[in-house]
Amino acid sequence: MIDTRTSQAPPAATPEAPLVDNFGREITYLRMSVTDRCDLRCVYCMAEDMTFLPRSEVLSIEELTELGRTFVAMGVRKLRITGGEPLIRKGILTLMQNLGSLQGLDELCLTTNGTHLAQHAGALKEAGVDRINISLDTLKPERFRSLTRFGDLNTVLDGIKAAKAAGFKRIKLNCVALKNRNADEADALVGFALEHGLDISFIEEMPLGAITEHGRAEEFVTSAEVRASIEQCYPLTPSSESSGGPARYWRHAGYDSRIGFISPHSNNFCASCNRVRLTATGRLLLCLGQEHSKDLRAVLRSPGFDSASLQQAIVEAIAIKPKEHTFDLAADAPQIVRFMNTTGG
Repeated sequence: MIDTRTSQAPPAATPEAPLVDNFGREITYLRMSVTDRCDLRCVYCMAEDMTFLPRSEVLSIEELTELGRTFVAMGVRKLRITGGEPLIRKGILTLMQNLGSLQGLDELCLTTNGTHLAQHAGALKEAGVDRINISLDTLKPERFRSLTRFGDLNTVLDGIKAAKAAGFKRIKLNCVALKNRNADEADALVGFALEHGLDISFIEEMPLGAITEHGRAEEFVTSAEVRASIEQCYPLTPSSESSGGPARYWRHAGYDSRIGFISPHSNNFCASCNRVRLTATGRLLLCLGQEHSKDLRAVLRSPGFDSASLQQAIVEAIAIKPKEHTFDLAADAPQIVRFMNTTGG
């Protein structure tokens, strides 16, 4: 149920008075999904047989540009483009060029599975993309095929090479840690990141969508457990660095790589949450683990649309951002029925 704590209309945000929720958290980070479609079927993210959205329900490149422009004008300083897999979206380079030219934006970032990165890395850098996150859950080809259901590890490794050659500010690997499927590779993945000058983050699995490949609780492994495994090979020192997101970083002496841990269960970071998510259909999600939201597509497509009405809708949405998620690992059914590809990765 939508939380309507405040009946009084909130004031419009300006650069001098930015977007702030009812718990005093300033919203400076927007994750924008451009498609729910993907060329992989990762077992923790999707069902094997997916039904995707009709294209008429997905925001156009022009609508995505308008939303990005409006959020930046209202104080957002970091945009991350996600999917599904964003690089299969028609017009993605045009969108990146549009967003990359926005005045006031500090960082334009991309999250990708890497399968199309070899073809697009140079053009993305020219369009203004600063940082790239690449999903990589294993370095073993057969295991990669099993986790993604039919992916080819070599296409991702080629994408990483292309991204390095393009010269992005930072490149980070994202690994969803699963106790019995890939947690034993944590040290090898860190070694790969150190060798190639990459950052890496290990993510605790979140219970989004109904999956059949494994039980969420039986595969759950904490960030502390993953870190302890890594430290058998690579002693780590905590760092106060931040990339503007939820990861807490550590370092291994002598290397520039950052080793991060995203811990929504074992080390909840809701109190410092600075972000909201936009789905490919224009639904503004205020929390990954709740259903509080606002339909911005309806605003964009309403007769007589103007930017003031969009700004007001965004301010009203921020006012219902919940305090925290309520994920329960012990629950059999998913607490949130939407898959991560629908949410925006």
